[in-house]
Amino acid sequence: MKKYQKLIVSLLIPLLIGFAGSLITSSSLDTWYPNLNKPAFNPPNWLFAPAWTTLFILIGLAFYLVWKDNFGGSYKLPVFIYFSQLILNFLWSMLFFGLKNPLAAFIEIIILWFFILINIITFYKISKVAGILLIPYICWVSFASVLNYYIFILN
Repeated sequence: MKKYQKLIVSLLIPLLIGFAGSLITSSSLDTWYPNLNKPAFNPPNWLFAPAWTTLFILIGLAFYLVWKDNFGGSYKLPVFIYFSQLILNFLWSMLFFGLKNPLAAFIEIIILWFFILINIITFYKISKVAGILLIPYICWVSFASVLNYYIFILN
């Protein structure tokens, strides 16, 4: 596969997973979510889509960089960790917005956080830039974890 094809596939994978998650999320944004008690630091709803789109692009670029470097010679671990964290990311949307279960979502987002950390370490060993590109992702998920926790506590 040519480099530009790898880049396109690398970007499409997280963007499509994010889009699938947004379909679950959107069903609750006008009904369930507005009625929740939220902490004062809760960002406005309009911020989430551009933030996640940017993060999914960075996640895709990181994957492209390690794919371009042939996954450091062994694709199994980097690919497993990468897709695991993407699946966990999608699962959070299902738990929080789909099932409307902030407690289950909070437990799950902690697991997601650790998978992102492992993903950063694994990618960094293959491509320093790829690992660094994932730092905004773990920062945002750290913030989302705190937000998720407070929403659980306040409701």
